[in-house]
Amino acid sequence: MTAIIISHPACLEHLMPEGHPECPQRLEAIHNQLLSSGLEFVLTEREATEVTDAQLARVHDTQYLQKLNSQLPTEGIANLGDDIFLSPLSLVAARYAAGSGVQGVDLVMQGTTKVVFCNVRPPGHHAERARGMGFCLYNNIAIAACHALDAYGLRRVAIVDFDVHHGNGTQDVFLNEPRVLFCSSFQHPFYPDTDIDVKRSNIVNVPLPATTKGPEFQQAISDHWLPALEDFAPELILVSAGFDAHLLDDMSSISLTEQDYQWVSEQLRAYVDEHQQCRGIVSMLEGGYDLPALGRSVVAHVKAMAKL
Repeated sequence: MTAIIISHPACLEHLMPEGHPECPQRLEAIHNQLLSSGLEFVLTEREATEVTDAQLARVHDTQYLQKLNSQLPTEGIANLGDDIFLSPLSLVAARYAAGSGVQGVDLVMQGTTKVVFCNVRPPGHHAERARGMGFCLYNNIAIAACHALDAYGLRRVAIVDFDVHHGNGTQDVFLNEPRVLFCSSFQHPFYPDTDIDVKRSNIVNVPLPATTKGPEFQQAISDHWLPALEDFAPELILVSAGFDAHLLDDMSSISLTEQDYQWVSEQLRAYVDEHQQCRGIVSMLEGGYDLPALGRSVVAHVKAMAKL
């Protein structure tokens, strides 16, 4: 089996104000680095399919979805506040971004592959049930998880999130859903400043000080995420893959490198290999804004997950 990369040209059409870090060039940087690394010969690329209205409605309130549709501009870029911007094709891009996760779940659950990486934007993990924020319109990873639960009857789905910002939206969606384990590591205190002191057995928040480097990050994952995965025994692992904790990324103060992303990805793949009930991994792009570092980090992530 080969790893599969899912993307779509429409994801380049979500436009942001000039100089904004969440830019279309992020996807191009990843694509170019995958090509220059030689992975094009061992990976399969597929175009994303659109999310359906029913799949969106499993996660987001109808009023919120209607609000996004009503505020879509016919030209230019609209600022909705909370770090949310819309251009005329933003919701088309968002529908393909969310749809890629659903498609990735299908590919893994149907036995086509064990590893999928979705090279899509806009990102999703800050989008709550009734509110978008932090560059995120639809919660892509939550939509994928709900699809896995509903379409395949899974009883245990794990979401791991190593973006430098807390995945507040994913926590909001699954706070009272014991079938979903949510593990998030993030700089703290930091945006989005949401409540992380929640008492739920399915929520594993791992706040990291701004001084964190690779060894401390790896120790925190070993101490908290890996035991939680063992106890939970997921049938599928979903990854909110944010690379903005990189040493060269101005978005944060944490100092990770490609080797750290390789290491955490190796741990996830090792879990899949060692536990027959776990079908595979679907990873979706979240943050990461230094373009060269982002490209290299994604290559390290994909190679480790695919055992290349």
